[in-house]
Amino acid sequence: MDVHEKIKVMRLFNNLTQEEMAEKLGYASIQGYAKLERGETDPTIGKLEEIASVLSVSLQDLLGLNESNIVNVAGNCQNTRYNYAQNVNLTLLTETQCAHELEQTRVLLQERDKEMEHLKTENSLLREVADLMKARHTPPAEHSIQ
Repeated sequence: MDVHEKIKVMRLFNNLTQEEMAEKLGYASIQGYAKLERGETDPTIGKLEEIASVLSVSLQDLLGLNESNIVNVAGNCQNTRYNYAQNVNLTLLTETQCAHELEQTRVLLQERDKEMEHLKTENSLLREVADLMKARHTPPAEHSIQ
């Protein structure tokens, strides 16, 4: 697994968005960070140290000098609601199986995002109902006769 792929996997296991990573790493835009994850740009050692710090891993683990640890560290990341991958021993999986696990994680994240959007919509509707109920129970202002 290449460094850019490890960064992406670690980001997902840490439940961070590309936007959050770009912000934490001081990128001017999400596109710069996205290029890094796609392997289109090579980060400096300094940037890799920053990434490792944000992901709470050592630079050695991130660079794969200790290949079996990188996925174990990712597997131990705490994700309060979607801890699906937490108990998966990824070090014993083939590349195809890892890709499958990653895809399942992506699907779970997409489902979570859909649920968040649904809850935002529901919250907005509930606020509208509350506003209508307040307006209904507020006595009308007295009209002054001049």
